[in-house]
Amino acid sequence: MTTDPPSPGTDNAAKRGKSGPASRPAGTRQTLREIRDEFVVVWWGFFDWLAVVSWKKLLLVSLLALILGGIFKQDGPVFALIVVSFIIKAVAGGKRRAELTANEATRRAETEQLERTVLEARMEALQAQIEPHFLFNTLASVDQLIQTDPPRASKMQQSLIRFLRSAMPQMREGSRSTLGQQVDLCSAFLEIMAVRMEGRLQPSLSVPENLKSAVFPSMMLQTLVENAIKHGLEPKVEGGRLEIGATLVDGQLAVHVLDTGVGFMPKGEGGVGLANVRERLKALYKDRAELIISVPPWGGTCATIKVPYEIAPSTPPA
Repeated sequence: MTTDPPSPGTDNAAKRGKSGPASRPAGTRQTLREIRDEFVVVWWGFFDWLAVVSWKKLLLVSLLALILGGIFKQDGPVFALIVVSFIIKAVAGGKRRAELTANEATRRAETEQLERTVLEARMEALQAQIEPHFLFNTLASVDQLIQTDPPRASKMQQSLIRFLRSAMPQMREGSRSTLGQQVDLCSAFLEIMAVRMEGRLQPSLSVPENLKSAVFPSMMLQTLVENAIKHGLEPKVEGGRLEIGATLVDGQLAVHVLDTGVGFMPKGEGGVGLANVRERLKALYKDRAELIISVPPWGGTCATIKVPYEIAPSTPPA
């Protein structure tokens, strides 16, 4: 006995009969989940709005809602929603507003920290470009002095070795620099420049030991020293004295570079270096730091950097 094969229409109907009822509940659950998620988003948006909106604005919105509720004959539910809104704002609004304010402050602090990190990275790249230039010039001077004045060549070589010993660890560490590190760099730099200027430069350091552990941005002090030599002392025939000093003033670290050169010229080339210092101070400290240029009664120039006083964290021994 033979049986007729099922027709295509009968087979498709059977498949639809098996899959249709089972798939409908799954699609309904997915739709309900999406509606729930949308409701949660709307609710938390409304909650955040209640936290930050002023009472005056909330009252105006409530009056407008009551008018619209009366027009559409839904004044009962609208009134209940208004009462719940006032209760939520009174009970939880302050806490939620504090959380939103704290989150915003955290985001702002992270953005500012990122800006400072980018700026310091740029300065490290600039330092990597400047130091080879300074190194090559110094080596050329040493090479020339070996033939004309060997004792001076030896002194400059020793100062260059000291400069590199101070600079290399800082370049490797990548940590926040201290005033002591910057003073050591500038001291070796001044020794080299004193040999180059053949006695026309008389450097002087007046930095208390207890301030050398304070945090101080890299390259800023050297920028002031280079500016003082280039625009103050080198143009002066007899040269002069250059002093690096530091004090505490009203909780701030004040570091100055004082020279007895030809005096401050606002329109000179030194303005570019000073502008860079001001830009870095603003990016690092906002309005809590400043660069002050003054002219002493006896002449010359005094450049002072004031930054918040902060002790650098100690580095554990390797």
